[in-house]
This record gives sequence, C-alpha cells and structure tokens, in this order.
Amino acid sequence: MATLYVSEQGALVRRVDERIVIQLEKKVLADIPLIKIDQVVICGRIGLTTPVIQTFLEQGIEVCFLTQWGKFLGRLQPVQGKNSLIRSDQFRKAFDEDESTYLAKQFIHGKLRNMLNTLMRSRREGLGIDERALNQLRGILKTLKRADSVDEVRGLEGAGSAVYFREFGKLIRKNFEFETRVRRPPTDPVNSLLSLAYTLLSKDVTSAVRVAGLDPYTGFLHKDRYGRASLALDLMEEFRPLVADAVVLSVINRNVVDNDDFVRELGGAVMLKDEARNRFFAAYEAKKQSEIRHPYFKYRATYMRCMELQARLLGKYIKGETDKYIPLVTR
Repeated sequence: MATLYVSEQGALVRRVDERIVIQLEKKVLADIPLIKIDQVVICGRIGLTTPVIQTFLEQGIEVCFLTQWGKFLGRLQPVQGKNSLIRSDQFRKAFDEDESTYLAKQFIHGKLRNMLNTLMRSRREGLGIDERALNQLRGILKTLKRADSVDEVRGLEGAGSAVYFREFGKLIRKNFEFETRVRRPPTDPVNSLLSLAYTLLSKDVTSAVRVAGLDPYTGFLHKDRYGRASLALDLMEEFRPLVADAVVLSVINRNVVDNDDFVRELGGAVMLKDEARNRFFAAYEAKKQSEIRHPYFKYRATYMRCMELQARLLGKYIKGETDKYIPLVTR
C-alpha cells in the first residue's frame, strides 16, 4: 500500500487529469499519479476539493483524518465489502464468551511474546535488560494459557506491558528520558512518538480488517464502544512491538528526531513539530514496507501485507475454515 501523507497546513488537494496535486497557494508541493496511491492521511487544516473526494471514493482510496498533532479524528471510506456472511459469523463469536476468551488469549500471546523477544534481543546486544523482567514475562505467558475469561486476559496484558515498559527506556541509546507509558496526553517526547505510532498502526490495521471483509468495530479483547475500532485494536496488539515500538526506537537511536523537534502544548502535552513529523511519517512508512518471512505462510511479506494476512487468517477462523488463529510472532 502506498500512503500519501499531507501535513502542510493550509494546503489544498486537487485532482488534475489522472494525478493528485497538492498546492499551497500557487505553489505545487507534490504531483503524484493517482495509480500510485492506496491511502491518504490528512493532518490538520488541509483542504480537499469535491472532485478529489469523489475520485478517492470511486477508486477505493481511504482517507484518514488526524489533527495537526497526530490525534485520529475519523476516516472517509469507500462502500464496505459485500460479504455480510463473514460479519454475521464474527458477531456470533463476539457474543460467545469462550470464543472471545480464546481469541483474546491469542492476540495477547502474540503481543507479549514479541515484547519478550524484543527484550531478549536487546539483552544479547548488551543493553542491560534485567533477567527478572524476562522471567516475569515468561511467567505471565504461562499464566495466559490458563486464563478462562477476557477480563483475566486483560489483566495479564496490563501486567506484561508494565514489565516491558519498565525496561523500554534501556532500549533508547540517545539522550531521551523515558520512565513509564503515559497516554492522554503524552507528556514526554518518547510517549508522544509512541502515541503517534500507535495511531498510524491502528489506521493501517483497520484498513487490513476491512480488506478481509470483517467489521473493525466488533472486537473480542477490547469492549465495544461507540466509534472505536475494537477488532482493529485487537489485531494490532501483536504488531505494536514489531512495527510501532520498533520505529520509535529507530528514529530516536538513528537521530532522525531529537529533543528539539518537540513542543509542549497547553495542558502538558508534548508533540512533534511539523518538519520532524514528516520525517517520522517517512520512517513509519519505510518500516511498514520492510519485509519479514511470515512464520505461518513461509514467504517474505511486508508488515503491511502481514497485517492483511493476519486479518484473513482471523477471517478463516471466524468462518470455521481453520480450527485456530495463530498470531504473528517473530524472532
């Protein structure tokens, strides 16, 4: 998937023949063939002409809207897939406590296993990861196998994430401070980057879920809430360490961003400046398009493709075409 990010405040997105043109006043900022675009992300005060909106809908191109600071607002999406049967099966399983518990355990197994692998790899690289933290995560994974309710799974996920984020600061090799995960609002640069990365990951997993014909708003681990893409949040759990956390560490450790690239807003929220945010978008896209060998299908695929493959595997389980859902776990 080729994602077009538009973040220049006051810009206008237009269609000219079979091309998408981004202008600021009379200056052309970008001119991209329509055929190269699969998704558009609008950040802040950006204008879209009626013809370009119609074109995006006709071509099946999703448009996601974020605030200037990266908070997700909503999406403009084409007509939903016609396969209502798979969504009917999804709804039935979502109301089945045993099915919800099984899938919740699989999602969180993938997340915690990838967190453990990240810390183990860092320890081998000499970053001083506490062996007790690794053992705690191993113990939580063993307990997870015996969990018999979604609430218990949520509790184990919270405990495992707390262990992981206590060690996360040791993975940062530059002059950035990180003590604990702070979400609303993020009050330091590292938490600001994590929140932005999770927002981008969520919109991509939501797109993958839709491609697979599933309803992103009906989940198993996350409770249904009006306007929340619960299934996408379920499925993205296993990708958080692999994509979002990894890109945050990469941009910090490789000096793509530094402490001067952030501003503090009223209320204490820390946000990326415009130019640095564009660099972060580029780094995220590069990570999303990087390839791994899929452990289940045994061929190389980008992380974006892996999101779709996981959504399709979930769809096969929901339809009864396979007897298990296998989360994506990498070494």
